[in-house]
Amino acid sequence: MQTIKGPGIFLAQFAGDTPPYNSLESLARWASGLGYVAVQIPTWDRRLFDLELAGTSQDYCDEVRGTLAQHKLQISELSTHLQGQLIATHPAYDALFDNFAPAELRGRPQERREWAQRQLRLAASASRKLQLKAHATFSGALAWHLFYPWPQRPAGLVEEAFAELGKRWLPILNAFDEAGVDVCFEIHPGEDLHDGVTFERFLDATGAHARANILFDPSHLLLQQMDYLAFIDIYHSRIRAFHVKDAEYRPNGRSGVYGGYQPWLSRPGRFRSLGDGSIDFKAIFSSLTQHGYDGWAVVEWECCLKHPEAGAAEGASFVREHLIRVTERAFDDFAGADADSARNRRILGLVA
Repeated sequence: MQTIKGPGIFLAQFAGDTPPYNSLESLARWASGLGYVAVQIPTWDRRLFDLELAGTSQDYCDEVRGTLAQHKLQISELSTHLQGQLIATHPAYDALFDNFAPAELRGRPQERREWAQRQLRLAASASRKLQLKAHATFSGALAWHLFYPWPQRPAGLVEEAFAELGKRWLPILNAFDEAGVDVCFEIHPGEDLHDGVTFERFLDATGAHARANILFDPSHLLLQQMDYLAFIDIYHSRIRAFHVKDAEYRPNGRSGVYGGYQPWLSRPGRFRSLGDGSIDFKAIFSSLTQHGYDGWAVVEWECCLKHPEAGAAEGASFVREHLIRVTERAFDDFAGADADSARNRRILGLVA
């Protein structure tokens, strides 16, 4: 066993146009001051990070690491959640996801996808130059609009969707494999990879690719009413990244899991700041530690009630309090004895 690394914080929800949120250096100073020791960097925000340059320049990557090191920070992972979404987008969502791409590519889905593919390859190269082990992203979705089986789906439709999804991701997974970096798909409603079954479908479609792994975020499992602790038991060997995000689910007589198109504040299932929801993080940290997870615990702040600055300030201490310093010996070692085969056979009654 190893102690999970942390606390880290995902910078995407905090980036802005005013200090200290408008540059990597000022955000690093801010995060360090709150007690974080790592940051997860969104690669689509050039106020913080230039992915084109990072994918081709070791000097730039060294500069980024040096800037963070000045504030005693590391990079937990790079994130391409927005670009990953564009690897697979059903035409019904084209207008909504166009904003994830450069303005000149909007309304041009094929060129937009080619751009996203190149972004992921750049992310693989940049992750290698930054000496990272894992990368955070979304899978995109060709079949999400079919999640409820009405009207009845034609035979083979879901299989065709996952075959295509695997085909699109396989060259990218290979690029990350060459870079020595795991691709960690956040299991998330709205993505084709939104639960364990769909992740298994994706593994089948990619030949159980060694770099196809999971970003575990229990909030998205709670809101689907899944057993997030059992999920760890089943998929722990593929969990290579971890978002520490809280949530609550309180169904009522008017709406449930689907939310009735309501805003987050009014939905039965909603994200909360750490400690304000109902997720059992003591059990999660225990399970991940038991199963040998040695990656980062990264706070992702999303809350419809609490101010982000308060959520960020509370998040560092919350994670630190949940980190488990692993034991180097069993608690009952004092009563143990050295191995003795002859004695063991006598105890078992195997010696006349």
